[in-house]
Amino acid sequence: MAIGVFLDWINMHYKRFGRTNRLISVFSVGTMRCLRSEEMAIATVREAVRQGINHIETARGYGRSEVYLGKALQAGLPLPRRQLFVTTKIPPLESADQMERYIDESLQRLQLDFIDGLAVHGINTWDHLDRVLAADGCRRGWERALADGRVRHVGFSTHAPLEIVQQSILSNLFDFVNLHYYYFYQRLHKAVDLAWEQDMGVFIISPADKGGQLFAPPAKLQQLCQPFTPLELTYRFLLSDRRVTTLSVGPANPEQLQEAVRLGDRSEPLTAQEAATLQKLKSTADAALGSDKCSQCYQCLPCPEEINIPEVLRLRNLAVAYDMSEFGKYRYRMFENAGHWFPGRKGNRCTECGDCLPRCPENLDIPKLLGDTHERLKGREGRRLWEF
Repeated sequence: MAIGVFLDWINMHYKRFGRTNRLISVFSVGTMRCLRSEEMAIATVREAVRQGINHIETARGYGRSEVYLGKALQAGLPLPRRQLFVTTKIPPLESADQMERYIDESLQRLQLDFIDGLAVHGINTWDHLDRVLAADGCRRGWERALADGRVRHVGFSTHAPLEIVQQSILSNLFDFVNLHYYYFYQRLHKAVDLAWEQDMGVFIISPADKGGQLFAPPAKLQQLCQPFTPLELTYRFLLSDRRVTTLSVGPANPEQLQEAVRLGDRSEPLTAQEAATLQKLKSTADAALGSDKCSQCYQCLPCPEEINIPEVLRLRNLAVAYDMSEFGKYRYRMFENAGHWFPGRKGNRCTECGDCLPRCPENLDIPKLLGDTHERLKGREGRRLWEF
């Protein structure tokens, strides 16, 4: 493709980003973690583009990230502007005028005439979706920006339950979706299917971090994944999926791009050895968890105490099967601290009312498992990265 004319040394594959009809790299650089230093942000973005990554993502809510990215773009990068796909994210606002004002402010900070991709940041609740669907709401603001060229394509990011993600996709308002889907979290596989059917680009959020903190895996998981690393295996699980366009990498510095760069040309189907290793992971979990394994059917919801039972028990699954307790603690302490970004209450809120028990097809002792999870994973409370 044309990018090779400019960067003939790269080993990066590119995929069509759904109905945007743009070719973007199978890895995208997210700028949230390099926002603390302008110098580091510029160096990281420059190195990412030098290695063939042409999709750069930021957000209004990521501190000074838009400003730093704007400075990086103005400093000059190894690809011309027309071959970059720059995305920023803006929350689902109440009014069209506010959406337009936010778009203009992002353009100013980015020092750009147009944004390639505008993602509505966090359609996480039914109320957020209602705001977006309202013809006289924020939707009208981005439609005006599309009409005059300030925005080229609109998508959305989500941390929502499956049903909200599916309805957002079916709205036919969006060209792409940013969502959580990994080997260790496959709940949204039907949403990925639906996005593929709707010819939408699929952007996987943070597989190295939210997908299991695989940059620092426990020894048991490392051993189970040999001869691969856990991060390599999860990247290959996603890169080999024809429905998935691109994976987010959130480097804090240029060195943290290395694994993505190494695998940037590995979008072929899984090898027999890779598939066998993934099967070994499944077999190990089945054996370790036995009759206490939660299969993530979600039939236990809703919970009267608003406990996110499936997610709590998923974290227990990972801790017991693979010793992924540090990851579990990291995610578990976000309950009751991250609002709609990570909804639900901790397992110790269970009153043993028994409401969930008749709905569990595996006859799990859910109250007991919730209590066990809390004891395993309770820890200090934390805040989201951009709140520091």
